[in-house]
Amino acid sequence: MPPKDEETTNGDDLLNNKNNEVENEDEDDNNDSDDGEEEEEGGGADEASKKKKRKKKKKKKKKGTSTAAAPAMVVQEPSQKPPHLGLKDTAFTDFAVKYGQTDPPTIPVEQLFKGKQYPKGEIQPYQLESQTYRETSAEVRARDRLQEDLYGKIRWGAEVHRQVRNYAQSLCKPGIKLHDLCTQLENKNRELVQEHGLDRGIAFPTGCSLNHVAAHYTPNNGDDTVLSYDDVMKLDFGVQIEGRIIDSAWTVHFNPRYDPLVEAVREATDAGIRTSGIDVRLCDIGEAIQEVMESYECELDGTTYPVKAIRNLNGHSIAPYQIHAEKSVPIVKNGCEESIKMEEGEAYAIETFGSTGRGYVVEDMECSHYMKRFHAPHVPLRMQSSKKLLAHINKTFGTLAFCRRWLERDDGGSFTVNGNNGKQEKYMGALKNLCDVGIIVPIPPLCDAKGCFTAQYEHTILMRPTCKEVIAQNNREDTEAASSSSMASFLPASDIEEVYLKKKDADAGFVKWAQVEANFVKKSDAEDIISRYKEEVEATMESKISAVHTERIRVEV
Repeated sequence: MPPKDEETTNGDDLLNNKNNEVENEDEDDNNDSDDGEEEEEGGGADEASKKKKRKKKKKKKKKGTSTAAAPAMVVQEPSQKPPHLGLKDTAFTDFAVKYGQTDPPTIPVEQLFKGKQYPKGEIQPYQLESQTYRETSAEVRARDRLQEDLYGKIRWGAEVHRQVRNYAQSLCKPGIKLHDLCTQLENKNRELVQEHGLDRGIAFPTGCSLNHVAAHYTPNNGDDTVLSYDDVMKLDFGVQIEGRIIDSAWTVHFNPRYDPLVEAVREATDAGIRTSGIDVRLCDIGEAIQEVMESYECELDGTTYPVKAIRNLNGHSIAPYQIHAEKSVPIVKNGCEESIKMEEGEAYAIETFGSTGRGYVVEDMECSHYMKRFHAPHVPLRMQSSKKLLAHINKTFGTLAFCRRWLERDDGGSFTVNGNNGKQEKYMGALKNLCDVGIIVPIPPLCDAKGCFTAQYEHTILMRPTCKEVIAQNNREDTEAASSSSMASFLPASDIEEVYLKKKDADAGFVKWAQVEANFVKKSDAEDIISRYKEEVEATMESKISAVHTERIRVEV
């Protein structure tokens, strides 16, 4: 037996612990009374020690339970229409609510798809007859499967782009300041991608070029330009995950008189995507784009203008941390050497520009975009301010494009890298010096003739070993594809490669599952499959069946 003083101390400690338990825990009344009786009796030191430990464990368990609670995601049907023209009739600005996202989106995409696969882009076959073997070759399929980790990162960025894009579409209304539009879009981009320095974040500044300005315009601080009803705006922004860049753009307008111009560019972009593929010559893609685009006319104020492809603007290949890689994709006939072809594993931004003006752009206006040269020379810098600015650019942006607005933010372009101590002050002299010595490349706005109107559409595509995947197809997920007549008989299912159908075996009396993937089925046949089996598919599979809505379904029983 322990000494009496020690026994009394143990009893007092137990009474104090018990009182705390009553205040902080939802214990059974019977258990509480039992514990109290035991404590009044004193008990041995061993029994008191065991009770202490037991109660401490209960406290920890309760604390962990309270912090682990997370709000449930609510899956809804999209219903909000965009306030501007330039999109498909079935486009929604709250498209992501079908995944459980909020409106406006606030849940980071990685968290939204935790434990799930990111949606795939639109899958298209290669059109060259010499490449048809890729769909069935076991060796090629194995090579494709080896890249699944990479595809997952790219699709992650594509889903961020889609959700930010839908959010931006809801903001595009007459009267909004372009500075406010870009700031809100970029902040949402950082939020949904969970910006983390060079690992993931914004790929380049948001372009919001108006009317005769075709590209590379974003407002600097102090620019109060306002979007108006009669403007034609090209909205272009990007996302990067570990340097893998998703680049996509579309045209915003409100006045229906610009519909022919916008439709011409959109259809030309689709034609360029259909023509693209492994071993396809880049000059052939340009010819296909120009043929479609220049078949349109646009009537403005009683004058009919032919839509012209802007001949000195191009699409481009994309490499890690390099938005404009080695190859350019022309948008006119004979726009490059005939020997240059697309190759397996490459990523491309297929972008087209149409104009009611001369179809040729020049650099004009105040510069806002800048980018460190990918193969920048080593140049000794004499100005201390230049060294400081270059160090900031290297750690914050690397070889990704940036703008003056970002340098003037409190975080200098990345809160992860700089905290709130990254703002650059009096940096214009240093920036000019870095441009003069060839380390930084200024990227001024590109303008056609004043008074004309330009439009742009752009999608990122990936040359996979077995097929081409349109990673950032604008609103293709919930629209009917604007495709050629030869493709019109197919029902698309780009983000589905597996659909499970439930068949009943009458003799054995059990359920058999058949896996579906890989061959093209005509639209009528696919609809028949869905109607026959949809009622028998489990509730968890119905969402996959209802998702059959893009350009073709790949089915193999």
